[in-house]
Amino acid sequence: MSKPTSPFTKEQLLPQEEMIEVAKKKGKLFIGIPKETSYQEKRVCLTPDAVAALTAHGHRVLLESNAGIGASFTDREYSEAGAEITKDTTKVFGCPIILKVEPPSLEELEHINPQTVLISALQLKTQSKVYFQELAKKRITALGFEFIRDADGAYPAVRALSEIAGTAAVLIASELMSSATQGSGLMMGNISGVPPVEVVIVGAGTVGEFAARSAIGLGANVKIFDNSITKLRCIQTNMGRPLYTSTIQPKNLLKALRRCDVVIGAVRGKNRSPIIVSETMVERMKKGAVVIDVSIDMGGCFETSEVTSHDHPTFEKHGVVHYCVPNIPSRYAKTSSLSISNIFTPYLLQIGDEGGIENAVRFDRGLKSGLYFYHGILTSKSIADWFDLSYRDINLLIF
Repeated sequence: MSKPTSPFTKEQLLPQEEMIEVAKKKGKLFIGIPKETSYQEKRVCLTPDAVAALTAHGHRVLLESNAGIGASFTDREYSEAGAEITKDTTKVFGCPIILKVEPPSLEELEHINPQTVLISALQLKTQSKVYFQELAKKRITALGFEFIRDADGAYPAVRALSEIAGTAAVLIASELMSSATQGSGLMMGNISGVPPVEVVIVGAGTVGEFAARSAIGLGANVKIFDNSITKLRCIQTNMGRPLYTSTIQPKNLLKALRRCDVVIGAVRGKNRSPIIVSETMVERMKKGAVVIDVSIDMGGCFETSEVTSHDHPTFEKHGVVHYCVPNIPSRYAKTSSLSISNIFTPYLLQIGDEGGIENAVRFDRGLKSGLYFYHGILTSKSIADWFDLSYRDINLLIF
């Protein structure tokens, strides 16, 4: 009796996992950039120059038509840089890697294919449990760029946007004080013989530091309040000059608030910004003084703060002008886009060189810290605690 022959060759019977598929993918990323649909979001993740750098390395970029128009980048500029342009939103969301500024909406998640890599902001405080359940259902690998750390352990994306928000806060305050906007008519400039504008900054983080830099550069008198002596010491060192700094003591703070023309709130908390300035304190401020609450995206650090928009950014309470727009960097969309693009581009090139997201996060601890979903498995303890979901340690999934 003849021996039955196998329909497979010896090579075909080998375990497929042994075939190093990663080598084929190296340098062949296919990135989709959809147009931002979030309210008043005008930023874009990659500039035409960044697209040119990626396409020069053999990667493909598919851009939804007019995705960069809010940041003053035209489709033609992207096309000349090597991007493919389409008006089909579904086609863009069908790419293996999706790059966004804001997290995708639940409607947008429906267009995303299973096993897609999503790189965007997470904005944990605005999310719902359903959002994470959808990511799990589609086995998505997701990176939140606000959690990515650099070699020094800092958060480059958060710092870059905080730098913009801090500088913008002073520019906005200067604008709101002008007579053209029915402000107090004071000018932030060290004019000979004229007393300088008094600026109080609550919070000595990155936002506070860059607000102080800008205010001092414009000739204002600056007072900085924070409960961290280390942060106050750091800001003094970084500025390279002696400054008025104080811990947040109600008596000292109230005295400074009564005299100031501008107060900038830049305090962050774990779940919500603590309310530092009470309504009583605001009542005792000068009429026509300006409040810029940069902490509004985490609830605000002024008791009188209410969320406003870029269309109607201010309101008046107790004779004090309040500016409480959550997304300040979007007001300067081109600068913000350039800043975000500078952070994304090296990471994308690294992911391509490493042969995919799995290898990249395996060798880069900073990138791994940004990973909150891995093939549909939640890997972030803070998200799990916040939404009462189960999670697994990423180090047990990636060796």
